[in-house]
Amino acid sequence: QVQLVESGGGLVQPGGSLRLSCAASGSILSINDMGWYRQAPGDQRELVALISSGSSARYADFVKGRFTISRDDAKNMVYLQMNSLKPEDTAVYYCYVLVAPRVGPRLLEVWGQGTLVTVSS
Repeated sequence: QVQLVESGGGLVQPGGSLRLSCAASGSILSINDMGWYRQAPGDQRELVALISSGSSARYADFVKGRFTISRDDAKNMVYLQMNSLKPEDTAVYYCYVLVAPRVGPRLLEVWGQGTLVTVSS
């Protein structure tokens, strides 16, 4: 079984910064993609950023130039540095990983429980 634990959400003023962290643990053979999605009230969940096992990153247009995704494979962690935050960035942010577990299916999608980011003055 694989678990994700997120941290770093909270309340921040417009223009401020936050850093989200996500730690993967459990029966992991290897981790492929890692990423962050978000869901605002009344909206569908949407991709924010994704980083491959080769550290190739892609971003949603609405965060390009403001957010940076990174990963630490030694610690099985993924980070999202969010700068120049806007009120429209307010959402629950979910960590996502695509893992090869030691037992079970060849690849498994795992989601975190979500962490709330509120951008407001």
